[in-house]
Amino acid sequence: MAWRQLFLISCLSAVVLLSILREGTAVSVGTRRLAGQEVQEGVEEKIFMQESDALNFLKKRAEKRLKLQADELWREHHEEQRNEFENFVEEQNDEHAERSREATEQWRQWHNDGLYPSHLYNRRHI
Repeated sequence: MAWRQLFLISCLSAVVLLSILREGTAVSVGTRRLAGQEVQEGVEEKIFMQESDALNFLKKRAEKRLKLQADELWREHHEEQRNEFENFVEEQNDEHAERSREATEQWRQWHNDGLYPSHLYNRRHI
């Protein structure tokens, strides 16, 4: 019998506690909501703007984006042109070095007297 009374008292205390907590949260949420609404009204004035202002803002933003995009395309184009020119100059230098090496090699073969190393070209100058 004692356990039934203990069980009944604990259930009743739980119901009373839950009802008190539910009322307390409703009151606290209600006050917060009222305070929040007052704050939100002030914020709404700052957040929302006229349609013309919003359109002007979006147009300026789109113009900036187009300028940045055009600048990027210009930069890429000139970088590509510079890379192509550098490759061309490098090829020209390589071809020039190859031609001068071949000419030097032919000149040495023509003037070689059969002695190695060539005494004419490796003399010490006093």
